[in-house]
Amino acid sequence: MDMANKSIVSEFVLLGLSKSWELQMLFFIVFSLFYVATMVGNSLIIITVIADSQLHTPMYFLLSNLSIIDMSLASFATPKMITDYLTGHRTISFSGCITQMFFLHLFTGTEIVLLMAMSFDRYITICKPLHYTSIISPQVCAALVVASWIVGIMHSMSQVIFALTLPFCGPNKIDSFFCDLPVVFQLACVDTYILGLFMISTSGIIALSCFILLFNSYVIVLVTIQHHPSGGSFKAFSTCTAHFSVVLLFFGPCIFTYMWPQNSFLIEKILSVFYTIFTPILNPIIYTLRNQEVKTSMRKLKNKLLNPQKANPLHFLKFTRY
Repeated sequence: MDMANKSIVSEFVLLGLSKSWELQMLFFIVFSLFYVATMVGNSLIIITVIADSQLHTPMYFLLSNLSIIDMSLASFATPKMITDYLTGHRTISFSGCITQMFFLHLFTGTEIVLLMAMSFDRYITICKPLHYTSIISPQVCAALVVASWIVGIMHSMSQVIFALTLPFCGPNKIDSFFCDLPVVFQLACVDTYILGLFMISTSGIIALSCFILLFNSYVIVLVTIQHHPSGGSFKAFSTCTAHFSVVLLFFGPCIFTYMWPQNSFLIEKILSVFYTIFTPILNPIIYTLRNQEVKTSMRKLKNKLLNPQKANPLHFLKFTRY
């Protein structure tokens, strides 16, 4: 963080989403509810997958890791924003701003690779079902998850190193509720045109390329379902379209934000809310909670917790021995 000492600005002011007190209270209530629902929903998915051995499959292993990332993505900035609405404290230190930027790109980069891994899993399941067990092994799933975090760390470090080289000597007001490169670099005391090109080449094009790959994979899967109908073709079609809707909601704002870094601040605010607050709660709803297997496992877990004696098969023997 020695490079940060070259900047005169030691802290930034987060202007948030609105200056209106009424809207701030509305945002406080809505975002608090969304945050709690995100944490509870994703935690429930993780616990259910761990508790039920029938869900110990590659797909649910990837889904549980997606829940972990969603919880992390929802927590890097939202709790501070909710707290700021109550305390009125809108400042963030230079190091705190860099830390937010690091975790934002870490979790978004990791989620992008994980979504691609999940798309690959669906592709093999539908297009090459006979080779699924030989291709998607537990070792491969673990490697995909590790690779997603490695890519996320590498991408995040590149953004942070770039941000640390920027000189900040003038305005320190960020018209957003968290620190991100598109809004922070516009405060730098240098020409932002070249910086915009760098951002497009690193984040925007990468996100767009990954989205195109995901789009092509889902098109292939949907065409395969249409040409080879079966008893579960409608379910597979419904699942794939739901999954792709989440991909679109996640990638759309990211691509728009980083491909057009000179957007109006209002547009950037709306898009940032989508992929930091709304998407983390949509993932468990669309990916997992609509799944009948997960619903059944959750009911079993609920019955086990509420009626532990009935859930224990030795309970009957314990009382009939005498």
